[in-house]
Amino acid sequence: MPIAPDNRLLLCLLLASVLLISSCAGNPAPPPEPVRWIYEAKGSGKERAGRWAPAFAASAPDETYNRIGQPEVRQDDGEDQEIIIDTDNPAVYFMQQSFATDKAVYTNLIYRVHFPEVPYSLIPFNLTAGKNVGLIVVITLNAENLPILVTTVHTCGCYLAIVPTRYLPQDAFPADWKDEPQDVYGERLPPLLDLAGIQSPKILVYLRPGTHRIMDIAVKEANDLSSLPGTIIPMKIEAMDQLDRLPARNGTTSFYATGGIMQGHVKDSVKPWETLLLGPLSMDLFVGSDKAYGPQTGIPFYTSLKFWRRDDSDMRDFARFLHYWGWRL
Repeated sequence: MPIAPDNRLLLCLLLASVLLISSCAGNPAPPPEPVRWIYEAKGSGKERAGRWAPAFAASAPDETYNRIGQPEVRQDDGEDQEIIIDTDNPAVYFMQQSFATDKAVYTNLIYRVHFPEVPYSLIPFNLTAGKNVGLIVVITLNAENLPILVTTVHTCGCYLAIVPTRYLPQDAFPADWKDEPQDVYGERLPPLLDLAGIQSPKILVYLRPGTHRIMDIAVKEANDLSSLPGTIIPMKIEAMDQLDRLPARNGTTSFYATGGIMQGHVKDSVKPWETLLLGPLSMDLFVGSDKAYGPQTGIPFYTSLKFWRRDDSDMRDFARFLHYWGWRL
């Protein structure tokens, strides 16, 4: 019996939802003491960029795709260019932005890292499989330069999490906020981060192997990172705009497409599963493709699949973005 067009669409959306849930909710727990590389940004502790740069705990670093790297240009004799992530030179990219609400002016410290890929896999099903994938961590400071929010998101705009700290006033929390672990598509993140009493606090982000999902966020003493299980890997801090001018054979080239239908997206970042399963739902064929973060891109860095809420959930307007997700800064 043929399926009516309306029912076909409903069936496709239902299938997409089932696959999305199965790919996110079934993540296995990491072993008690996994082999880890702890990426620590090396910069001046007196500067904001270095002082608040998060550290990243990457499990299973024997697989290259689990390592943080530096975007680079690979070029053949025919002048064709390919963007790759060089894991021998890990880097975190940084920029600072301010935003204002009716209550105050705040500062965002924005950190971005990239991995070679999320590997293709059916069991478990990796919905986000593709190349040149990344993560963004935004640390929001108040007027006293104290962190009040830690926001994490993949560079495609998915898997958003907003974790407050005890420095955030109670009246700035969402009205329905609960002091219990956050369920972020199958990962359980802390409800609150407490930096009080730690002399040199360091945000430590734990990464799930394969998908690079954030599976925990903790606050550690920066001087104690070397005592944690794992190997410390130094990671340099670069200005975010360096991604716009990667060294190439005859000058520079951008990490992002500068024209065409992929403008503003990371080159070679195509997510076929997300395009197939979530493209119709989001009304965006490049829903899973990693993208630039900043006002110059011309494309929204949206964090909701509701296409009619694309502007409201756009992180480039951080005040509006927070308001959309219920935060009352």
